[in-house]
Amino acid sequence: MTILILGLILFLGVHSVRVVADGWRTRTIARIGAARWKGMYTAVSLIGFGLIVWGFVFARREAHLLYVPALTAKHANGLFTLVAFVLFAAAKVPGNHFKSTLGHPQALGVAVWAVGHLLATGMLHDVVLFGSFGAWAVASFVAGRARDGRAGTSYPAGTWQGDAKALAGGLLIWALFAFWLHGWLIGVRPFD
Repeated sequence: MTILILGLILFLGVHSVRVVADGWRTRTIARIGAARWKGMYTAVSLIGFGLIVWGFVFARREAHLLYVPALTAKHANGLFTLVAFVLFAAAKVPGNHFKSTLGHPQALGVAVWAVGHLLATGMLHDVVLFGSFGAWAVASFVAGRARDGRAGTSYPAGTWQGDAKALAGGLLIWALFAFWLHGWLIGVRPFD
């Protein structure tokens, strides 16, 4: 569990700099340059992600049950992750109502993904992983909306074409992940 927690601290820590120290981040980028900042950010993120994966694999071997999920939670999680993947897509697809309304749909998508997984799992390592990502996502979303408010940021108006692209993209990626990649990468087949 220690490796998992260390990975979460590195990965979510570097992703939280803008949430907790936006001014310091801005000054550091100005001092060292955007390319160097992105390089260091990427390196720490990759190390943290690697430790999360490695730590999660080990933590699954020494599983401790905290609660027993409801029988319907597994299928409810499928719906939660579908919504999450649509929100992920909406963060990248220009001109959709999700982005224009929410401002930060990807952070909200991570929160939805985390809640779905917390409902469907009950092991300690799952709660540590998904609870950490969920808490980070909520903090990131709230901080992003507050930052937008202070800066007077407005997002381009959404179109139905943009919505359709976000929905189609999210649905396609969700289907690939839910029915194939999740089992291959993580070893759990959500709908078996």
